[in-house]
Amino acid sequence: MTPHLDPAATAWLLAATALVLLMTPGLAIFYGGMVRSSGVLNMLMMSFISIPLVAVAWLLFGYSLAFGDDAGSGIIGNLGHFGLAGIDPNTLHVVDKSGAAVPELLFVTFQLTFAILTVALISGAIADRAKFSAWMIFVPAWALIVYAPIAHWVWTPDGWLAKLGALDYAGGLVVEIASGASALAMALVLGPRVGFKTDAMRPHNLPFVLLGAGLLWFGWFGFNAGSALAANGIASAVFLNTLVAGCLGMLGWLVVEARRDGKPTTFGAASGAVAGLVAITPSCGEVNTIGAVIVGLVAGVVCSFAVSWKFKGNYDDSLDVVGVHFVGGIVGTLLIGFLATAVMTPNGEKGLFYGGGLGQLGKQAVGVLTVAAFAFGVTFLLGKVLDKLIGFRITKEDEIGGIDFALHAETAYAEGVHGYAPSRIGKPHGH
Repeated sequence: MTPHLDPAATAWLLAATALVLLMTPGLAIFYGGMVRSSGVLNMLMMSFISIPLVAVAWLLFGYSLAFGDDAGSGIIGNLGHFGLAGIDPNTLHVVDKSGAAVPELLFVTFQLTFAILTVALISGAIADRAKFSAWMIFVPAWALIVYAPIAHWVWTPDGWLAKLGALDYAGGLVVEIASGASALAMALVLGPRVGFKTDAMRPHNLPFVLLGAGLLWFGWFGFNAGSALAANGIASAVFLNTLVAGCLGMLGWLVVEARRDGKPTTFGAASGAVAGLVAITPSCGEVNTIGAVIVGLVAGVVCSFAVSWKFKGNYDDSLDVVGVHFVGGIVGTLLIGFLATAVMTPNGEKGLFYGGGLGQLGKQAVGVLTVAAFAFGVTFLLGKVLDKLIGFRITKEDEIGGIDFALHAETAYAEGVHGYAPSRIGKPHGH
């Protein structure tokens, strides 16, 4: 097998990489609309700052730890590609058994956009109360000690979960469950917001929420179909599955809302679509279109109930990262065991070629449990260490007054927000 550049795959992966990068600004707008008006800028910044911080960590260490040669036992990659050593514009990354390949620098960038989005997802669980300085340390540290090992386990041939046979086409384990379990850990580290369970904490801008959801949905086509690493029928099937699951997730959530609460809501429509997209992420290349219908519908229904579990469990997952991403990721990952098809693909490229069954379900369950336990445990420890060293939570006074003005000396709206009169906007904090 002689590696050869596949121009079509390269062109598609260039577009897909741009689509996935757009998901982080889309997430910023989605999350920004969900918080109160006094915290929208901080919420936007927590997503946007993840882009440069993860990029630096990824190019120095992350890519090598995640996708470098195995350092032993399928746990972590070595540092052979530290600072992208050994990779230049002519280096190829083979994508199928025929030897078709894309530039490895493009594969590096594609995977970087996944890492950026994954850590940004965690911010939704600690909205309105986290120190920005602590978040800036947390982001690259989490990308290296949590995300990179899990990516190696699942997405490299020598990874122990890959060898076990656990399937994750585009990130149910690596992105959704890892971020969801970590979000739960950080919600516990920081504790609930002031007024949790007593004060109304409604989304301040529902059009923002819908716009952000739309941008996420748009980017998700690159996220899932781009993971085929080819421009072929498999990518097309994954593209359709992604669309279908988002649609059924929205419908499932709205049906629950209408029956339970009497009216379907715009917030529910956005949340349901995201739940369906989350669940199809691990299974988009393993199920057919009918399977995608089932995955999306089940996720929309289950996640619509899961978002209320925080009130019973007394953990303040501010923007429902646990209820949507963690639970939705589990739904999609486990349903592979029930719904995976057995269609062989030409040339053995990544695609719809795995069958389900109890054996596969067991492998999926092992993946869910180990990734969730690892992400939760390491993140909880990281959060506690940072909290002990520099403090991870803002003061009660700043939280009540508004995190935007307290941490960034800005507000999103000139008319003032939550206790800050317009005359104070733009003046140094404390004056």
